[in-house]
Amino acid sequence: MPFEQAPPQQRGLVMIVEDDPVIADLERLYLRQAGFGVHTESNGERALAEIKRLAPVAIVLDVGLPGIDGITLCRRLRESGDWTPVVFVTARDEEIDRILGLELGADDYLTKPFSPRELVTRLRGILRRTAGVAERRPIEIGAISIDLDERTVRASGVATDLTATEFDLLAYLCQNPGRVFTRDQLLSAVWGQTRYSTARYSGARTVDVHVAQLRSKLGAASPILTYRGVGYSAAAPRGRQ
Repeated sequence: MPFEQAPPQQRGLVMIVEDDPVIADLERLYLRQAGFGVHTESNGERALAEIKRLAPVAIVLDVGLPGIDGITLCRRLRESGDWTPVVFVTARDEEIDRILGLELGADDYLTKPFSPRELVTRLRGILRRTAGVAERRPIEIGAISIDLDERTVRASGVATDLTATEFDLLAYLCQNPGRVFTRDQLLSAVWGQTRYSTARYSGARTVDVHVAQLRSKLGAASPILTYRGVGYSAAAPRGRQ
């Protein structure tokens, strides 16, 4: 897939798994207009690998895929402990399909033909529900306090000015404390990018530069840890647990 730059007000990366290019293009268009980054796959095996690599915020999954169908793909995700929200899309309208999909852990179900606006609306609703009320409380890690609603950060009690991207990167890491993210995953979640724009290292450099800027602004309160050769994580600095 070609590189795609996400629009302003990025809401995270959505994975579309659809073998009909017309439907995939329509879904991608409306999701990007709604502020999501988008990555598309038409093959179930490839989609499984990319879901693990990119850690999307949600998956729009066609049931009737060639090879590994959507039902099997969803089953494998759930069996591996991956509970990324899934919206099934299918040309079939049999109740048994919907029941099976929901029993496997799908979050919603749309039957073709459907309105792409309805897809966006349902996806937003699912993400609001799965986010939960607790996520809107200030995040506290060590001496760092992040207010997600006000988009403000305090380091050791002092207000810290961050750019929009710096805030999004810090918030994403701190919402998942202790989890190590690769640069690919951070590019997907924060920038909505699924490919490096020019050279292999340009995207990696973007992440590294923003991490360096955050550490400079947050000083000793910075919760960002480097895992050499892997990526970054957030944890309270020693002595500030």
